[in-house]
Amino acid sequence: MGYDPREATIDSIQHAIFSGLTTCRQATEAFLARIEAFNPQINAIISLNPEALSAAETLDREFSATGNATGALWGVPILLKDNYNAEGMPTTGGCLDLAHSRPSKDAPSVTALKKAGAIILGKANLHELALEGLTVSSLGGQTINPYDSTRTPGGSSGGSAAAVAASFAVLATGTDTVNSLRSPASANSLFSCRPTWGLISRSGVIPVSYTQDTIGPIARSVKDVATTLTVMASTAYEPSDNATALAPAEARSLDYTAQIASGTLKGLRLGLVEGFFNRTPSEETSPVNKAMQDTVNMLKEAGSTIVPLQDEMFNSSAISEQLDVQRFEFRQLLNDYLSNPELTGKHPESTEELYEGDGYVVIPAQYEYVNTALASSTSNATYANRKQQIEDFKIRLQATLVGHKLDALLYPEQQNLVVKIGARQQSGRNGILAALTGSPVVTVPVGFSPPTERAPLGVPIGMEILGRPFTEAKLLQIAYQFERQTHVRKTPKMAGESVRARRFSKVPDISPNGSNIPDAYPLGQHRES
Repeated sequence: MGYDPREATIDSIQHAIFSGLTTCRQATEAFLARIEAFNPQINAIISLNPEALSAAETLDREFSATGNATGALWGVPILLKDNYNAEGMPTTGGCLDLAHSRPSKDAPSVTALKKAGAIILGKANLHELALEGLTVSSLGGQTINPYDSTRTPGGSSGGSAAAVAASFAVLATGTDTVNSLRSPASANSLFSCRPTWGLISRSGVIPVSYTQDTIGPIARSVKDVATTLTVMASTAYEPSDNATALAPAEARSLDYTAQIASGTLKGLRLGLVEGFFNRTPSEETSPVNKAMQDTVNMLKEAGSTIVPLQDEMFNSSAISEQLDVQRFEFRQLLNDYLSNPELTGKHPESTEELYEGDGYVVIPAQYEYVNTALASSTSNATYANRKQQIEDFKIRLQATLVGHKLDALLYPEQQNLVVKIGARQQSGRNGILAALTGSPVVTVPVGFSPPTERAPLGVPIGMEILGRPFTEAKLLQIAYQFERQTHVRKTPKMAGESVRARRFSKVPDISPNGSNIPDAYPLGQHRES
């Protein structure tokens, strides 16, 4: 049978290697076998790293020769969202017109992951250019939720999350401009961390918004999220991402796993954001409200104090409409990325050139976004006004936390179940609060909807735990205690079967199914016809 990678953690895979039960190469082959077997069902992978097996063999030789295994992620196979630059692989953003775009160097975050001993298996699908949450792209096609074949996996990091849920890797990276680490974690019964703005360098990652972008990990356990966050946060101040100047030195050098088990739910004061619920009963909203009520009851029994927050500032739709600044920043940032001489291979060299072609997909709900972005810049008066309002909003949020003496805020990541394939957009999400304030969030699974024929376990539901800037350690403690007491996560039925291990002579070729894009999203169009 060989090594079985289902639900593997960093600790379990390293233990198996160190005790001689498997090798880095065999463990990597086991994940590759699962990708070969199950990726056709969920379409989560865009490409595999042709050097994955040789990287694993290098670690095996070093371990055999010296007995040393240096790095928190030593021997751990991981996936990158396909907007992270990684030398030797295309970085496509899911866009057909970027299929041959190759960076000549790793993003700093990827360098840190490799330095920690991680084995890069490949690249995961995403919503094209990380602009929405359905995880459909012109190159990668539509990724399918492994828990319900009629639904999306959330997004934009939906390929990363679907792959981790199906045990295609131990963990994966994602990005988050509004919801994109938290939405797919919620929809796939996973854990994630959107770090404080500035904690991790975003250099070498296809950008959307200077104000709102962050990057971080998605995994099947809080401890694996904490370990990976420790590695990714170790990147130094990066002049090309001056937001990293804000991170305190201790936040970069902190081991986020060291104190993870020392927290307690007893005595916590947690604010429940009432404005982030949809209380209108329906098949889509009622399961979310029930899961959250069950969670509140559990937290009270564990000794936490729940403080209902009714402030009118907590309205996700209003916050997005009034304060979101992506449209003003996107074009200029993408221009800078595409024109960077470190990017090789044939590719559009500007945002305008990209959207003049036909090798892209924009969902109709985002036509206005793209067209506004193509005509806007940070010199717009509206942009300056919104930036000032964001600063005021940050103060109001911190005043709420301090005034009520709260350890964190709680709310559902999405007010309804993750939407079905072909939907107009990913509705009902609450991620904008952290996106605009730069606040850290840890997402945890809190339940499932009732089972159906297409969703035999039900559809996963997740909760956000939001804290003050650079309190990731505290949030991870809360999440770890919550995970230990609830054990909500379940393996999707489609991925529950074992796969017979085999030896690969080389990394197999994987081609995403770009033909399954719903008809509702016409290729090469960003205006109504």
